[in-house]
Amino acid sequence: MNPPAIAIDGPAASGKSTVAKLIARELGYTFINTGAMYRAVTWYALQQGINPSDTAAVKELLKSIPLSFGKNGSVSTVMCNGKVLDEELTLAEVNDNVSAIAAIPEVRALLVTKQREYNTTEPVVMEGRDIGTVVFPDTPFKYFVTASEEVRAARRAAQGLTDSIAERDRKDSARACAPLTVAADATVVDTSELTIEQVVEKIVTDIKNRI
Repeated sequence: MNPPAIAIDGPAASGKSTVAKLIARELGYTFINTGAMYRAVTWYALQQGINPSDTAAVKELLKSIPLSFGKNGSVSTVMCNGKVLDEELTLAEVNDNVSAIAAIPEVRALLVTKQREYNTTEPVVMEGRDIGTVVFPDTPFKYFVTASEEVRAARRAAQGLTDSIAERDRKDSARACAPLTVAADATVVDTSELTIEQVVEKIVTDIKNRI
């Protein structure tokens, strides 16, 4: 039986990454940012001159993609040829194309396998868009972190990103493979009018009461 897995799902700019990282710190678990994995594949595809919408080319790329997934302390990392990717993952062109990459079943299959490997040896807090529905469908700890479209757009702008929240939502929810959806047994947490600290306290308290 694997250690506990805490699933934190939600749409873009809902605050799920920050919340998940703080929950992991509070519990002493490892924080896994699955979005960074999809962004890394997107970045590498663009570096190779591949159109992220060219499914056949992306599938071929997966056969030799030089990405590796590890940890720095208790936080997951993505490396390309031994170099940790950081600012590369937040480039505008990556942001604009990651939904196309994430919609490719073969990409998701590869990365879901890598994501599950983390939990074979240690407890994790994993954030993404399909953690509770696909990656860890059997975990009892599922949380869907969301916020109003207006609040999320403002958060995105504060990060210097100008992509359309509504368009990201549409792409992530409409894709055929592992669409963004709320797991039937997930606890929905609306962060629109809550501080990060309040959200973290709410979720950590619930987890501790059930572990």
